Amino acid sequence: MTMGIAEGQTAEGGCLCGAIRYTVTGSELFTSQCCCKDCQKATGTGHTTIVGLRRAQLELRGEPKTYTNDGDTGGKVTRHFCGNCGGRLFTTGDLPGDEMAILQAGSLDDPNIVSPESVIYVKDAPKWDFFDPALPQFEAMQPRER
Repeated sequence: MTMGIAEGQTAEGGCLCGAIRYTVTGSELFTSQCCCKDCQKATGTGHTTIVGLRRAQLELRGEPKTYTNDGDTGGKVTRHFCGNCGGRLFTTGDLPGDEMAILQAGSLDDPNIVSPESVIYVKDAPKWDFFDPALPQFEAMQPRER
């Protein structure tokens, strides 16, 4: 599925208080529901909907705060959020060749423009959390062609 925008078109989003805004240009690489334990702790929910982008597609207005921890794949994972309202915006990693930003779909002005195409890290999914059973499910990260 796509974000409903083609290359050259844009989507807008930002944090709860509006101190940080962003523009996404072009279509996403993937949209998934992630059930990993990091996402659970960071959001307080059973899963979060994420949108994979190239970092160059994301134009920020405002300066997010960050929190970095060790990721499942061996690299560092940095979460970017508003220091004023705490609104989560996106995540980046430090593995070589990782030029991706993982956007929080709920931070889009119109989150209805995304449609999850898979569920990842189902090995960590709480029993009480439900997602569309028709979506492909992966025990960990979904394999990607580069």
